[in-house]
Amino acid sequence: MIVPLEHVLILAGILFLMGALCAVVRRNLVMILLGVEVMLNAAGIALTGAALRWNALDGQAFVLFIMGVAAAEVAVGLALIVHLRRRTGSLDADAYSELKG
Repeated sequence: MIVPLEHVLILAGILFLMGALCAVVRRNLVMILLGVEVMLNAAGIALTGAALRWNALDGQAFVLFIMGVAAAEVAVGLALIVHLRRRTGSLDADAYSELKG
């Protein structure tokens, strides 16, 4: 059974909105990173659904690229978050609003 493209795009849109809300509303750096990851996964779902609809492998290859970028983003993002937590003792995004040279 093949899921219609409209259903896939609706699911991807809902996930993207949830990720965007999480990234914008939350102040915790880990939750902001999680929201960005959900948005990347939503884009991957939309591309996979479109690739299945038009029988093209380009979308699936692009999703593999997105997964690699997301993995690198998580590694770098978590390393930065751990460093900031050790340096300041806080994960609040407002605590880092003023950067010092």
